[in-house]
Amino acid sequence: MSTRNNASHLLRVAMVQMACGASQEANREKISVYVVEAAKKGAHLVVLQELHDTPYFCQTENVDNFDLSTPIPGAATAYYGALAKKCGVVLVTSLFERRAAGLYHNTAVVFEADGAIAGMFRKKHIPDDPAYYEKFYFTPGDDEWKPIETSVGRLGVQVCWDQWYPEGARLLALSGAELLIYPTAIGYAAEDTPEEQQRQREAWSIVQRGHAVANGLPLIAVNRTGFEPDPSGQTTGIKFWGSSFASGPQGEMLAQGSEDNEELLLVDIDMKRSEQVRRWWPFLRDRRIERYGDLTKRFLYSTR
Repeated sequence: MSTRNNASHLLRVAMVQMACGASQEANREKISVYVVEAAKKGAHLVVLQELHDTPYFCQTENVDNFDLSTPIPGAATAYYGALAKKCGVVLVTSLFERRAAGLYHNTAVVFEADGAIAGMFRKKHIPDDPAYYEKFYFTPGDDEWKPIETSVGRLGVQVCWDQWYPEGARLLALSGAELLIYPTAIGYAAEDTPEEQQRQREAWSIVQRGHAVANGLPLIAVNRTGFEPDPSGQTTGIKFWGSSFASGPQGEMLAQGSEDNEELLLVDIDMKRSEQVRRWWPFLRDRRIERYGDLTKRFLYSTR
């Protein structure tokens, strides 16, 4: 339905920000409606949020939740591949991957506009906090920091907690990524004050926009919205803060969603702008690569 003009430097990106319910089928149907609408509005690339097929099940540690996983390739990739082909868009999804019995990943899968799997990225930084018990479910990704080649460009895809670390963005930039992408599931705890909630949301935006600036690349972050209760009752649940956004290579905000509403966000990204920004700010030129060996150590300071 939508094919990018290869001569154009503008890439129309759609971000699907939504709340997820208990029904996988209903979640997929909602996603399908959004992707079809995005294609009709000229999107070349559609990005979904983290673990969009299900509620955020990591609020509790429950072995039955492993039944939510899917092999890759499998039924889930068949569904989203067909959707990408139907709409003629490159589609970034986020799936709970069953790699083998007892081995699971939080995996972003990218589909080409013809429905084929263009590539995938297994989440490498795995959190373990109250209501975010991801280490119980996910093994850190062992694949390379490598952009995914697509018809709309080389996509530097990571997942949620990866977005707080500058190393991944830099490695993807050094490997030729043209656009940084982060499917996300992050929200507030109800007991946090409004001021603390605002600080957290702003920090989330600032750190990612910093990656855009430091690497001279545009960036897409797509978050869920809505409230999801803790099935165990041990916490007050999570209010996902939405606020999905697109940033330019100088950290400029190109588009941003609301905190509370489900919505389809569309933005046109100038894919040639990074070249000019990197000429003004040649951070890659001036890196002192011979002085960075200590970055491979866990910590350096010691009182001894």
